[in-house]
Amino acid sequence: MRYLCHVLAAMIALITSNALAQQTFPAKPIRIVVAFTPGGTPDTLSRIIGQKMSENWGQPVVIENRPGASGSIAAALVAKATPDGHTLLATSAAIAINEAMQVKLPFDTRRDIAGVSTIGFSTDALVVAPQLGIKSVKELIAYGRAHSGKLLFGSSGTGTSVHLAGEKFAAQAGFKAVHVPFRGLPEFLIDIAAGRIHFGVAVLGGAQPLVRDGKLLLLGVGPQRSPLFPDVPAISEILPGFSREGSQALYAPARTPRPVREQLSREVGRVLELRDVRERLQAMGFNIAHASPEETDRLLRADIESFARQVRALGLQLR
Repeated sequence: MRYLCHVLAAMIALITSNALAQQTFPAKPIRIVVAFTPGGTPDTLSRIIGQKMSENWGQPVVIENRPGASGSIAAALVAKATPDGHTLLATSAAIAINEAMQVKLPFDTRRDIAGVSTIGFSTDALVVAPQLGIKSVKELIAYGRAHSGKLLFGSSGTGTSVHLAGEKFAAQAGFKAVHVPFRGLPEFLIDIAAGRIHFGVAVLGGAQPLVRDGKLLLLGVGPQRSPLFPDVPAISEILPGFSREGSQALYAPARTPRPVREQLSREVGRVLELRDVRERLQAMGFNIAHASPEETDRLLRADIESFARQVRALGLQLR
């Protein structure tokens, strides 16, 4: 009987705590820790969503960029933060890839990180330096095969989805390429435009300004053709089955109360339904796909398994 009383008391305390957390949230400024440099997709999404959150809730939303170690620095910081919903992590598929690739991280992704909301996924953009003289995906494949091991491709860091996409493209195209990691998307796109590296599978939103200015040549997009560049073929039209997996999402420390995570997710969903937000995201080639905390957790675990298979198939070295 005494045991049952203790159990009931614990359950009542938990319910009361969760109810109070939901009623008083947000009680102070919200900090979104972005795993990459300013100008990349996670950063842009965080600033768009954060501004609308702040306007609705009357609390500042502070964006803090903590790039490095393919997003692991930011993830470790959030994993150790107070689990009250006021510190969030904005990242890409890198969080799943890091778990799939690395032998040891300073945190356990499955145990220490909890899903808040999936936001969506970017349109792929296969870009090359114009001075390379290549005008199509087929020409890049032919050039890569003729110069196997000599082409350099960039990414926003080792273990990011952009890195794996570049590795996957070269492997499926039948040539070897040398990976050159950068701290973020803008940095490696600038180096492609300058001709210091040859190609990369970027995100269309980040590449679009340089493409329209003629500083980058867009050869293909994915997973399907984009209304922004309707005449540019999907990469999969030339390499069937090619795609870059993973999505952009928000996460919180694992012990963040579920009602708070659900409240945050509903707010993200509300923001993503706003007409001006949808138009802005569509204009940068971003595909909105909101999901609940539970679904975000499920997708994260599925991505970890999928990327682990890719890492093994590509023969990438675990770190």
